[in-house]
Amino acid sequence: MNEIIKTERLILRQWKLTDCDELIKMNQDAKVMKYFLSIMSGKQSLEFYERVQQHFKEHGFGLYVVEDKTNHQFMGYTGFMIANFESSFTPCVEIGWRFNAQYWGKGFATEAANACLQYGYDTLGLKTIYSFTSVHNKKSEAVMQRIGMHKTGEFNHPKIEFTHFLCPHVIYKKELVS
Repeated sequence: MNEIIKTERLILRQWKLTDCDELIKMNQDAKVMKYFLSIMSGKQSLEFYERVQQHFKEHGFGLYVVEDKTNHQFMGYTGFMIANFESSFTPCVEIGWRFNAQYWGKGFATEAANACLQYGYDTLGLKTIYSFTSVHNKKSEAVMQRIGMHKTGEFNHPKIEFTHFLCPHVIYKKELVS
């Protein structure tokens, strides 16, 4: 199954092609995609899947599928990507997550992200990890705080039109303390 990380309730693993149907459903949920420019078409979700696979090939890490340990249901994903848009803190390793709405508010994102951070430091040798989101996405920002990240500021996301309400973003950072 290509398990990478296990927690009390979760398995974080490599992607399988069969995960794409669940990914497409999740990315077409307007509630899940509220802080993105739009929902993703099936084609866009498959292209996203391909980018994730390519990232693994190039960097040896990426976004991991999160599944329920008891029933092996696809819950979403958590993991790392290299953010390489133009900004004062890029390129950098970003930790991110996206979960189906039915799993919100139960601590799964925090549990998965904490495990990922530990894996990033202990196994991947990462020293500094960033996370960012729209200033309006308070739930995701709360996860950043719960996993011990510290707000370093705000920035206008260069890939979002300056006048769009999603352009202003918060940036958080966590560094390995030796």
